[in-house]
Amino acid sequence: MNRSKDTDPREMFPIPKVPILKIQPAETHKLLQDGIFIGGHTMPWGSNYTFMLWLSEEEEKGNCIRVIYKPRDGERPLRDFRQGTLFQREYAAYLLSQDLGWPNVPTTLIRNGPYGIGSMQLYVDCDPRVTYFNMRDDMESKLVSLATFDLLVNNADRKASHCLLDDNSNIWSIDHGLTFHTDFKLRTVMLEFCGKSIPTALLSDLKSLLERFSDNAPIRRELSKLISDKEILALTHRLQYMLKNPTLPILDPNHNIPWPLV
Repeated sequence: MNRSKDTDPREMFPIPKVPILKIQPAETHKLLQDGIFIGGHTMPWGSNYTFMLWLSEEEEKGNCIRVIYKPRDGERPLRDFRQGTLFQREYAAYLLSQDLGWPNVPTTLIRNGPYGIGSMQLYVDCDPRVTYFNMRDDMESKLVSLATFDLLVNNADRKASHCLLDDNSNIWSIDHGLTFHTDFKLRTVMLEFCGKSIPTALLSDLKSLLERFSDNAPIRRELSKLISDKEILALTHRLQYMLKNPTLPILDPNHNIPWPLV
């Protein structure tokens, strides 16, 4: 896999005064929810205000974890997404990924931070110079779940840098603020998957999800707290459509792509 020879952007990040805790994503929820803010910094990219924060169990003691914090009040007004809802969509996408079992989305929740309520997501330490464009030739079988998920949640912002590769060759999907719109908004760099069939295993999971939606299962009730009734209905219709037409759509490369690409 080719890696850029440019300087690793992580070298510009400030370093916390306490050791960074090596922790499994499944073990981070309590610390994400209850951890004390001991420092952090703004992130050098993103169209909305985004911060890396350091959370610890004890102030100025022990270890810390790094999280990505996106406050509601730092969201830039958009023409086609309701103001102050992007942080909720981040959390909704995480909950849906957890219910399906794919793709990998870092542990995410909603809580108050230094600038008010927002989404809080575990930071995945990876080389930001490695993007989808570096993965697509060798990791198609892993990436197809992201392409399928993007269609399901109607992701309008699948940039190449929104696919992360960690040191264990796990692919992580991030930045789901522009999702769940009622109109078709899919914009993605993953055009290699256009016209490809959705794998049988993923279709089985989607069928089970539709059954749970029909029974008003917890996942539907949780999503209803985060996105509108019309968006829930549109999500259900996309789910039904994908099961009847299990092929990823052919997209217009002049229209259905995000900008910038990375």
